[in-house]
Amino acid sequence: MKINYLKINEFGKLKNTEIELENNINLIYGKNESGKTTLLKFISCILYGISKNKNGKVMSDFDRYKPWKGEDFSGKIKYTLDNNEEYEVFREFSKKNPKIYNKDLEDISKQFNIDKTKGNQFFYDQTKIDEALFLSTNLVEQNNVVLDNNNQNILTQKISNILSSGEDNISYKKVINNLSKKLIEEVGTDRSVDRPLNKAMEELNELKNLMDEYNNTTKKNEDLKIKKEEIKEELSNIEKEIEILKEIKTAKEYQEKENEKIKINNNIKNEFNEKINILKNKININNEEKNKKIKNNKLNKINILFITILIFLNILINFIKLSNIIENSIIYVSIIYIIINLIIYLYQKIKNNKINKNNNITKIKVEKEIEILEENKINKEKEIELLKNDLNNKNKNKLLEIKNKYKDKINDEDLNKLFNFELNKINNELDYLNKSYNNKRLELNSIDIEEKNNNEKSEKKLECEERIKYLEEQIKELHSLESSINIAKETLEEAFSEIKSNITPKFTKDLSLLIEKISNGKYKNANFDADRGLVVEREDGEYINCNTLSIGTIDQLYLSLRLSAMNEISEEKMPIILDEVFAYYDNERLRNILKFIENNYKENQIIIFTCSNREKDILDELNIKYNLINL
Repeated sequence: MKINYLKINEFGKLKNTEIELENNINLIYGKNESGKTTLLKFISCILYGISKNKNGKVMSDFDRYKPWKGEDFSGKIKYTLDNNEEYEVFREFSKKNPKIYNKDLEDISKQFNIDKTKGNQFFYDQTKIDEALFLSTNLVEQNNVVLDNNNQNILTQKISNILSSGEDNISYKKVINNLSKKLIEEVGTDRSVDRPLNKAMEELNELKNLMDEYNNTTKKNEDLKIKKEEIKEELSNIEKEIEILKEIKTAKEYQEKENEKIKINNNIKNEFNEKINILKNKININNEEKNKKIKNNKLNKINILFITILIFLNILINFIKLSNIIENSIIYVSIIYIIINLIIYLYQKIKNNKINKNNNITKIKVEKEIEILEENKINKEKEIELLKNDLNNKNKNKLLEIKNKYKDKINDEDLNKLFNFELNKINNELDYLNKSYNNKRLELNSIDIEEKNNNEKSEKKLECEERIKYLEEQIKELHSLESSINIAKETLEEAFSEIKSNITPKFTKDLSLLIEKISNGKYKNANFDADRGLVVEREDGEYINCNTLSIGTIDQLYLSLRLSAMNEISEEKMPIILDEVFAYYDNERLRNILKFIENNYKENQIIIFTCSNREKDILDELNIKYNLINL
């Protein structure tokens, strides 16, 4: 296959770009970030389509390469297959399916298989190379000469297929794995779970256990019947206890209600007492004030006596002829004193008469009020006594009533004990009994269900016996299938050994010749398998794992491996696309590999992407013809 022409309308940073390629070596030169990686991606996407899934990346390839402006997200490729058939493919990347034309420009898109997910599979139908294999062999990207795990696994599988079966799409391991998978899925093993054999064996064991249960059903039902009668008796006893406690609870609630009335009346009686004491204190205070007034009257009497003495002195002065000044002074003082005291006396007299009058009235009222309160107090005490007597009588009557009503269910001692419980304790007892009652009811229901199940099991005994026979027959068939699969695996293993002895030597011989040429005889006798990787013989005869070699040497060996694999994976001579793969090559290695490619891959189109002039200079030095394309 040769790629003849590429036209990129808009794809990532590339726009309105046309590239014509020649049959042999094409050297595409461009500085970093000039669009070489974008062009590589365009080639794989134009052939296989572009993914809209992120697949663990920050953004999908579709979003990454879709132009920010414009809607011409499209391009075209022209190529020629080894049978000289020419094709043109135009793809709008926003659509799943491209348009495919033959050399006569006839639309032949419908001639190829259409995958619901991936779209038109024209290129796989033509080359038998899917996208993953194309990327892991024909397209060798920068820093990917040493295969990553995913691509190496793909290539390893293809090489393993060739080694084991002679065909890249027939995998011995895959067939063996499929047979093992079929054995697990359709039969099962001792270690598997939820497989036909495991399920059948598990069900068979369960049914055999059920048969044992069915045989013991009669005995179980008899035991359940006895237990059921015991629970019913317990339920009857609990019901009696609940009924009695409810009667006592009603009496206790009435008792608390009446005690509350008595308490209220006692509070009222105490209020009467407090009021009586207050009024009596008030009378005592008035008596104290009255005594004080009597004392004041005594003082007034003294004042009167003093006035009398003054009058007597005035008379005596008239007989004794004192000086006019003294006489007049004594007279004036006496007169003034007499007047003042007369005024005070008269005021006190009037005031005391008024107070005495008011106090007498108040005293009468207070005494009357005390009398009423005392009477009310006596009445309240009588009422309290009546309430207590009535409550006691009713309690006795209620107790007697309960005794008579439940004399066959509870003795007097237990009843008296319950009757003396506080209301909260009675409520707690009722809660406990109700819970016990409910638990017993649940237990009884469980027994009913178990009895029903046992009866159903008895009815299904014949059905169970038939199912056991069916499962035993099924297990026999599964063991037969298991034996057939194991025979097929043994046959395949024998065929694998025979094919491997014929195919592997040829492949390793070709690979050894490639490595010897590309390394100028430094390494030879290479071998590759999935377990050890690539092993080569050094010049001194020692076999070493390629991972111990220098980076440049590893690049050479793995590139040799890819180049040798290309001849095996497809009948088409596919283009070899190399993107910056010679970064670790010195000039000597680069000269050797370019000379080797020129001499050994004349039928393959070679496309080399580079950002340096080394490849161009050496090609010019070796006088190798090439097509230079500048991006």
